[in-house]
Amino acid sequence: MSKLVYGLILLFALFTEGLALLKLISPKTPKLDIARTPTAVAQVSKPQKFTIILTGDIMLGRSVMTHTFDSGDLNYPFINVAEKLKKADIVFSNLENPIVSDCPRRDSGMIFCADPRMLEGIIFAGIDVVNIANNHTMNYGQKGFDETKNFLTAHDISYTGDSNLAIKKIGGTTVGFLGFDYVTNDPSEDDLNLITNASQRVDILIVGVHWGSEYQAKAGKFQEETAIKMVDHGADVISGHHPHWVQNSTLYKTKPIYYSLGNFVFDQMWSENTKKGMAIRLTFKGDELLSQEELPVAINTLGQPAWITPTPVKVTP
Repeated sequence: MSKLVYGLILLFALFTEGLALLKLISPKTPKLDIARTPTAVAQVSKPQKFTIILTGDIMLGRSVMTHTFDSGDLNYPFINVAEKLKKADIVFSNLENPIVSDCPRRDSGMIFCADPRMLEGIIFAGIDVVNIANNHTMNYGQKGFDETKNFLTAHDISYTGDSNLAIKKIGGTTVGFLGFDYVTNDPSEDDLNLITNASQRVDILIVGVHWGSEYQAKAGKFQEETAIKMVDHGADVISGHHPHWVQNSTLYKTKPIYYSLGNFVFDQMWSENTKKGMAIRLTFKGDELLSQEELPVAINTLGQPAWITPTPVKVTP
């Protein structure tokens, strides 16, 4: 073997050994420790506690409107009750008159309307949703009904009672509102189907119902039977109005039924019972009803309710 060939073989051997030595002393590339890699923690939202206040009839026309305008304060009907109402997350009331641009000034009569400026008091009081299904809704015909809806929408006040579901969301909980007039109309299967369909879209469904006989302290058989059907079809709370007196309440399948909350803002100053009203404060955590509180009011000044001072009565669901 020539010296040249021998030298090449020796050089190759030394090179190979050097590579092996380098592998032994070189640091290894660290492997990714999957077990130690931080992972995102799933955020489970906890149900939020919130309150809803229900009120009875609010009529902003007739003498309520004239007294408000004469006072110079558009908040006149609500100045004694607004602070407590605004603390609730949602306030739901029955609006007992259409809102029309040409509403005349009057202090008597059974044709109700209110000037759009009267909605300033609703906003001031923090009332979020109103039922417009009642026997005075159409006092100014379809034109007045359409004006009412347009004025409410323009003032960012939600409404129900036009075969529509009003929805409010608090945290992760969806609350729906429906309204029906059973003074003018008869209950129908379509109404019950609307309740069923609405209940599938929301976590809590509150139904406002205009019904019953005026100036009666106890609900009639029609109210009782209709309420049961509504709950069976998905209503979680029923808030009644029209009798102008506070009526009895009950629970059915743990769902509260308030047959009539009486007057909240009205000008019926001719009897003690028409000057009394009841608001209800419901406290929920998610879709669970934690408590009910009765918040009585007295209308000792025309069209201007004030809370009756005794501590609210808590009713366990």
